[in-house]
Amino acid sequence: MMGNCYLIVIDGLGVGAQEDAADYGDEGENTLGHLCEATGCKLPNMQRMGLGNIVPLTSVPMIEDPICAYGKMQERSAGKDSTTGHWELAGIQLGRPFPTYPEGFPKEVINSFCGGIGKEKVLVNKPYSGTQVINDYGEEHLDTTYPIVYTSADSVFQVAAHVDVTPVDELYDWCEFARNQVLTEDHGVGRVIARPFKGEAGSFERISEKRHDFSISPPDYNLLGRLKEEGINTYSIGKVVDLFAEEYFTQFRRTKHNAEGISQLLSLMSAVSDSFVFVNLIDTDQMYGHRQDPSGYAECLQEIDRAIPAIISKLEEDDLLIITSDHGNDPTSNSTDHSREYVPVLLFPGSKAAQVNLGTRQTFSDVACTVASYFGIPAEFSGKSMLEKA
Repeated sequence: MMGNCYLIVIDGLGVGAQEDAADYGDEGENTLGHLCEATGCKLPNMQRMGLGNIVPLTSVPMIEDPICAYGKMQERSAGKDSTTGHWELAGIQLGRPFPTYPEGFPKEVINSFCGGIGKEKVLVNKPYSGTQVINDYGEEHLDTTYPIVYTSADSVFQVAAHVDVTPVDELYDWCEFARNQVLTEDHGVGRVIARPFKGEAGSFERISEKRHDFSISPPDYNLLGRLKEEGINTYSIGKVVDLFAEEYFTQFRRTKHNAEGISQLLSLMSAVSDSFVFVNLIDTDQMYGHRQDPSGYAECLQEIDRAIPAIISKLEEDDLLIITSDHGNDPTSNSTDHSREYVPVLLFPGSKAAQVNLGTRQTFSDVACTVASYFGIPAEFSGKSMLEKA
């Protein structure tokens, strides 16, 4: 009996700019530090785990004898998006970032997409806020039926369509065509995202639970693939399965919001054995970081914090829990984009770690090495297990 390993990613929870942050326009960003200063956010359970021992936080002080091993991790891959971050956690390191399109997609990409879906043109084709773009172009979309195509600072090709004009399944077909036939090779963006919306002019609303991400396929050699090869069951909760192109998982459970993700995790913890469970809690990033809402972000973190005792109570003696993130997304920043930051790492129980203070890890892939070490499987990832002495 090995026990279960649970990896929880609190999306967009950075703990300070990396040394190369200026290369990404993110110098001075500090998601958690600035959030605590702006809101006075109290996180008593994560404080007990050692969150305040990682970096100075005004409202989450450091403590003696935390129950977790604690540290922070540096992203080695080029980029700062969700796919890159989650892939590096799974042992995949990218030498060059996925392509981005700050001026919009080139004519050949748009023409190929339009030809494949039978539309004369698209609307927008430039970086845009997802909520603002449907407010600004939703009415024209209803009048013309042309899809709304937009991007962001991330490597994404996003397609928004009103459900009264384009049924959700048809939108999915469009995005799958874009993923497989258009956004390939030099234009191989990290994700193609279907963004259905509803409502009337002046009150359009995204249907978040019907969003669907079509990720580029990851390299075959990764933590999830190795676990499956060794017969270890792998479970996804939240958007993780989408970031890995729906590959490698024994079972996946998509979620509408964090409360559902936490509920699904607690339910699964009572049902699995000798398994790896990979969880993404997205609301911090999607609902509050991108929308520059510090108070909402703080309340969301507090919701997660309140769930910590229930999660810990479900752990068996041999189980391992890792809590971390995939990038930053500072809600106090002038930018609505992800930020190039260190991410926290908490490992419970702390007694399983090589040392209580894990220091600054040189790559997110230390998580992949840790999980492989926990399950006793050989894996050649660039990194070092946190269960081993330095």
